[in-house]
Amino acid sequence: MAKFELKLPKMGESVAEATVTTWLKEVGDTIEMDEAVVEIATDKVDSEVPSEVEGVLVEKLFDVDDVVKVGETIAIIEIDGEGVVAETPAASKEVVSEQPEEAVVLEAGIEEVASSKQIDFSSSNKFYSPLVKNIAATEGVSIEELESIHGTGKDNRVTKDDILSYIEKRKAGVVAKEVPVANVEKEAVVKPANAVAVKTKTPDPVIPVSGEDEIIEMSRMGKLIAHHMIDSVQTSAHVQSFIEADVTNIWNWRKKVKNEFQKREGENITFTPIFMEAIAKALKDFPMMNISVSGDKIIKKKNINLGMAAALPDGNLIVPVIKNADRLNLVGMTKAVNDLAGRARNNQLKPDDIQDGTYTVTNVGTFGSIMGTPIINQPQVGILALGAIRKVPAVIETPEGDFIGIRYKMFLSHSYDHRVVNGALGGQFVLRVKEYLEDWDVNREF
Repeated sequence: MAKFELKLPKMGESVAEATVTTWLKEVGDTIEMDEAVVEIATDKVDSEVPSEVEGVLVEKLFDVDDVVKVGETIAIIEIDGEGVVAETPAASKEVVSEQPEEAVVLEAGIEEVASSKQIDFSSSNKFYSPLVKNIAATEGVSIEELESIHGTGKDNRVTKDDILSYIEKRKAGVVAKEVPVANVEKEAVVKPANAVAVKTKTPDPVIPVSGEDEIIEMSRMGKLIAHHMIDSVQTSAHVQSFIEADVTNIWNWRKKVKNEFQKREGENITFTPIFMEAIAKALKDFPMMNISVSGDKIIKKKNINLGMAAALPDGNLIVPVIKNADRLNLVGMTKAVNDLAGRARNNQLKPDDIQDGTYTVTNVGTFGSIMGTPIINQPQVGILALGAIRKVPAVIETPEGDFIGIRYKMFLSHSYDHRVVNGALGGQFVLRVKEYLEDWDVNREF
């Protein structure tokens, strides 16, 4: 019998690792081709890893909550034939032997230490891999010290090398080991002359809880979203511009064509693809809104990839991306919007569906809000909130004079990064979106 190595597949350019959340198959189970074997989670989306072959699962190389790098073998499947397909299990573990001696020693004592030295990670919103947690427990690194370490991994995560480097510096006296507050008055802490102050997180306020209160643990995705939002506010200088658009022509046009559109294309046309088309056009007109910031450099994006914030059944949000949105006609945009929205609701998005967005749109009007001040989706520099469409009295200008009429209007709320987008650009961009919406041709063919 031959053995096939099931590897963690590539999940987008910016995703380098994933956490094992659930094994869907156990050792000895029969696996069909394309059948899901394991569920994984990245900092962006949950997904499944399907089998590329038919066979029997004979070995699981990672446990639940283990972090796996893209390309690593996660399971061995026995199939008909002879030999080993792809890389051998032994070869996939050769990286371990290349680790620093100290790291190997630390890993060897994981099981013994885990039971005796427990650290409460529930107070932290940051993600730490199981290996980093175990090293912290082994070396007595507190959660406050751990949060003070500058991570070099993706999204500033603390890697194994980061925590080992911190431990070495602490042993050498470059950083001082944290002393519990209760002992500060009893013991004098002497720091070397070259000591570096360790920034500690301000503890969260203690909230009194009565016996009638319910304590709800935040979901993994909820914690990640909370951390992402805080990072965005701390990174970008948020400024907002608001403008009101008259979308009466769009309202009447959609009402006129929606049944024919459904019959011909098999799709329900909502207002979202119409708005997305206008935003994509405006981004072509103002390419400096389609950028990212990297240190002191600006990265001007070639493709216009529109993120579309979508609410999940559990209340969390996810942002699937319409790739090359400026190249789609209205029919193509409608199908892309409906497809991503449907798969988001059913938790069927793939990792690539949420990668590489360059600008984000969120529809706060879905829940009745007339405007909002959305937080920028890093590393982008702008996000547009679409308010609810309202039927309001308005002044209508005509060659014969002004009069009051009933119009359909909505607010557009534009949040942008004032580090690189000034008020003129931010205001001109949202004005151009308004102009595209108000100039809608009521006789347009779809």
